[in-house]
Amino acid sequence: MAEIYSAPKEVRLPKLDFSNMQDYNKDCNRYISDLVKHIKDMGYKGKNVGEIIKFAVADGYAEYMVLSMKPMRLIHIPLGDAYEFPYAHLITAKEINQRLDAQNRLAQLFK
Repeated sequence: MAEIYSAPKEVRLPKLDFSNMQDYNKDCNRYISDLVKHIKDMGYKGKNVGEIIKFAVADGYAEYMVLSMKPMRLIHIPLGDAYEFPYAHLITAKEINQRLDAQNRLAQLFK
């Protein structure tokens, strides 16, 4: 089972701006990079740390960043609609590895 954490307030969230989605998407990418740097600066290292897993929810995705694999810890990524997956706390390390592998294969397919 996984522990789910809120994103740290030290990493500034981008302001949602529907009038300029190009800048918002750039800010989201910056946020993810800053969050990865923040958790690594805190000493979290190892397999899959900083990787993002996605769960289909409604018309979008719930996104979580891997904080650690053992014990399983995830950070909820509050971007876009900030959907949450109701069963994220039940995910195992094996399922994380499978999801990341599937996401990477799918990304390669559509490159």
